[in-house]
Amino acid sequence: MTQEEDKGILERIAEAQARGIIASSESHGAETPGHVSAAADAAREVALLLLTLWVVLVHLEATSTKALAILAITTLGWTLWKFGRSAWLGWTRLERLHRLVAEERWEIEHHRQQERDELRVLYEAKGFQGTLLDEAVEVLMADGDRLLRVMIEEELGLSLEVHEHPLKQGLGAATGALLSGLCCVLWTWLLPTYGIFLGAFLAIGLAAAMTAYLERNQIVPAIVWNIGTSALAFSAVYFLLEWIK
Repeated sequence: MTQEEDKGILERIAEAQARGIIASSESHGAETPGHVSAAADAAREVALLLLTLWVVLVHLEATSTKALAILAITTLGWTLWKFGRSAWLGWTRLERLHRLVAEERWEIEHHRQQERDELRVLYEAKGFQGTLLDEAVEVLMADGDRLLRVMIEEELGLSLEVHEHPLKQGLGAATGALLSGLCCVLWTWLLPTYGIFLGAFLAIGLAAAMTAYLERNQIVPAIVWNIGTSALAFSAVYFLLEWIK
């Protein structure tokens, strides 16, 4: 192959890898299991939502009993929403993955020489040379299923094992939302005046600590950033309500 042909193959591989990155991208990243990240995200969202809702109810002079009931109902509704949304996003990612697999299978069946050239470039980049390179390419080209898997993982940069079932991600999000909501409601019931702060910031801090630990990041800065950002959002709502009042 000429240098220009090699360059064209490398450009096609780069484009394919970009499509693979988009197909596998998730808002919460790939280092932590999807259902765990979904649970942590949902827990933080519910905690901030209930904290903000509480200050609105205080300004509306709602009774403690009514405020607790509203917080509990909101938790239930948001739990169902997070379950459905996370499951739907999971199905969307799987659809994109299946579409890329089908496109790659079609390429293998109809453009075998192009796939052979791309495979050769990929394994040359891994250090294969001469007879060893030729044998590796021939072995892979002889097995369609193995070739498809190699091209999916090497060319598109996808790992088929890391994609969780959408329902598992949905259940993770629902669990995080429900536990966070229960924490906020329970603390509000125990300490009507300041319990919501303890419950919300506890849920946010634990969720941040869990994800930081699993991703091997610094735990304390993660907790500080998450709680600090939540406090900033809450403060903005609080002072704007005071200004309107």
